[in-house]
Amino acid sequence: MTAAAGGHRLARAPATAALLIILAQASGLTRAQTDDPGASGAAPRAAEHGQHRPQEAAPDHAHSLSLDGAGAVMNENAGTLPRDCAEVSRDQEITVYAGREFAAEFPGNTFGLSQHEYYVEPCSRITVTFVNNDDVRHQWMVHGLPRYLYPTGMFHIEAAGGHSRTGTFIVPSDHRTYLVHCDMPQHMERGMKAQLKVGRGSGDLWSIPGVSGDFERDSYLPRGITLWFLLAVLSGAAIFSLLTYRRGGLTLPGGARRHGVRSDREA
Repeated sequence: MTAAAGGHRLARAPATAALLIILAQASGLTRAQTDDPGASGAAPRAAEHGQHRPQEAAPDHAHSLSLDGAGAVMNENAGTLPRDCAEVSRDQEITVYAGREFAAEFPGNTFGLSQHEYYVEPCSRITVTFVNNDDVRHQWMVHGLPRYLYPTGMFHIEAAGGHSRTGTFIVPSDHRTYLVHCDMPQHMERGMKAQLKVGRGSGDLWSIPGVSGDFERDSYLPRGITLWFLLAVLSGAAIFSLLTYRRGGLTLPGGARRHGVRSDREA
């Protein structure tokens, strides 16, 4: 590299540094204007578009969590009405049991709920007592609630094995079917799924045990089917032997018959 070329590069270096400083300052100013709603007319724009975001969580509705060794309740709401409700229409109480014993009647399921469908009135305040009969954690979680009132649209109860927890929430006025499930890994896929119908609901969800069919049917046979199959085969063989006996005895090799019936050779 020649001395002249080196001199040109050294001369350009301060200019490049100055340009980077200017760009950094401009970027900082832009961020400050974004963070400050009152800067550069941001407040009118926020007011203009605020009406298009009614479902966003407000700052005073961050996740609320009640947690102890027995479990947790998240986003409980016993007093704040949804925007479309003038008052609480009714107080309803639901007790739900979770455990392996509730999966016995559904082939292929490992876990289950004592009830897989719940009916409530619009604008009702619902108190859920969730009782876990198993030795592992289970959850009772509702999805699709208004996000301005329930962050991420969720109400959540979790109970440790052998414990129970109680929580309250208020549903909106629309007639809708909400998903209820356990969010522990693979628990929903193994049977812990239900639906909450507000008013008339909006139809049935897929794969609700005892309520609706699956996308793909399980290939599992009902529990105890092998025993019932063997009993059916033995019963059929016994009936066939009895009918044959009553018609004149069983035919033996050589054409002879039992009970003194002579064969053609003996005649």
